[in-house]
Amino acid sequence: MTVLTESLTIAEAAAATGLSAHTLRYYERTGLMLVPVDRAPSSHRRYTDADLTWLRFLTRLRSTGMPIAVVRRYTELVRQGEHTVAQRRELLTAHRDMVRAQLDEVAASLAAIDHKITLYDKEIASS
Repeated sequence: MTVLTESLTIAEAAAATGLSAHTLRYYERTGLMLVPVDRAPSSHRRYTDADLTWLRFLTRLRSTGMPIAVVRRYTELVRQGEHTVAQRRELLTAHRDMVRAQLDEVAASLAAIDHKITLYDKEIASS
């Protein structure tokens, strides 16, 4: 991973993370950023490497279906410091269990589709 020597504009941060500028502003406005985003003298947002790392993690949480309220709770716990490590772990463990259950369901659905394709292949081969 490349380490930034300068901060990025919101457009550059959006391109680097795959998020829209609207989403970046939303995450900031709703308290999902770990620390406030720096501002240039012009008051434009300036994203650091640490901001991008946090945004990538938030994106992972959201892509696994973690609700915004739970992401916000996790963010609050991180801000509170090291004494919340056990709570953060518990939150992530519960979410991991949910994601694993979803994966199991998708795997079962995929197996059903594969079975049906196999039946069709046999039918086509015998025609």
